[in-house]
Formats: sequence, C-alpha cells, structure tokens
Amino acid sequence: MSELSILVLHGPNLNLLGTREPEVYGSTTLEGINNSLKKEGNRLQVKVSCLQSNHEGNLVDAIHGAISQYQGIVINAGAYTHTSVAIRDAIAGVGIATVEVHLSNIYRREQFRHHSFISPVVIGQISGFGSNSYILGLQALVSYLREES
Repeated sequence: MSELSILVLHGPNLNLLGTREPEVYGSTTLEGINNSLKKEGNRLQVKVSCLQSNHEGNLVDAIHGAISQYQGIVINAGAYTHTSVAIRDAIAGVGIATVEVHLSNIYRREQFRHHSFISPVVIGQISGFGSNSYILGLQALVSYLREES
C-alpha cells in the first residue's frame, strides 16, 4: 500500500491557541498541535499536511483541492462547525473520509455549539480531549482508511 496522505484543517481563531481562552482550549499552541500531528503521522507512517484559515472560502477551497491529493481529512472547523453549510457541502462533495475534531466538548458548552452541520457527512467526531482530540482523530482516520483498503 502506498503511503497515506492526510490533510488537517484548522478553522477560525485556532491560530490564537495557547493564548485564547486557555481555560476552554488549553495552553497548547497551533504550532504545537501541528508538530504533534506530524510526529504521530511519522509513527503511523502517513504524511500529514496542516492548514489554518480564518476564512470559510479558503477552507472550502482546501477541501476541494484535497481530491486525488489526500486520502483523508481531519477538520476542526471551529465556529464554522455550527454555521457553515458550505463546508458541510464541500466535505460531502469530495467524498474523502473525514473526521471532525474539537478541543472542547461542544455538548457541554453553549446550546448553539451543540449542533454541527459537519457531523452528518463525516465518518466520526471526537471532542473534549484538548489537543489530544486531533491525535485521536488522526489515529481513528488512519485505522479506518487501512481497514477500508
């Protein structure tokens, strides 16, 4: 089997990790999360590429651009989780196995965060484990892709 390539997408405000509401999102920076993901990718023998954007269209473009380049996507769409039909439709449209992750447990937070437009079109969702949510999402996605092949 050829090496798997995984795209990790970080949505709005995640560039502020480490300083933004550390009581909710923890003290790990986005760079720290990306480094951990790449280290775990090496352990799993998969290539991990990371992209953060505060702009919905950039995330949609990245999802479209993943066709034939990546076998899987890990996405933390941030607030777009609860508002973006465009990101939901992009994930559904490309047909790439995707895992949704969140640092906090969105179901223990404000009511508006309990709804995800993305969850119906992904293979699974992991939330509430801080920066480990990303690692767990990557592990689950790689396991899923290997079982499917």
